[in-house]
Amino acid sequence: MEIKRSGSQPSGKGPAEWFTGTVRIDPLFSPPDPARVAGAHVTFEPGARTAWHTHPLGQTLIVMSGLGWVQREGGPIEEIRPGDVVWFEPGEKHWHGATATTAMSHIAIQEKFNGSPVDWMEHVTDEQYQGQ
Repeated sequence: MEIKRSGSQPSGKGPAEWFTGTVRIDPLFSPPDPARVAGAHVTFEPGARTAWHTHPLGQTLIVMSGLGWVQREGGPIEEIRPGDVVWFEPGEKHWHGATATTAMSHIAIQEKFNGSPVDWMEHVTDEQYQGQ
């Protein structure tokens, strides 16, 4: 058994290669092999978002606070609120983040496949983010 005490893992800044705007990542869990699941609490300031990406085994988001947007490739931008749970299928290209005026935080849960939980792609343009 292992207990991760609140505050025992440092917060990190979302890397500019994967995020636009100000993003804070607070790790929650990432047990050693053979476990594959990992989770983090991610906070997006207004206007902040991920780049386009996919997850080899899918991803679950649990919205904790604020107001956010999610979009899968080819689909509309959808609003997400606290208590919403979002599932992205394996290989589904998508992005997620805060709205233009309101911060949003979610818990992100995904599994590793061949050592990686995510495949990062190009940044979401301002036009894509604004739904144009």
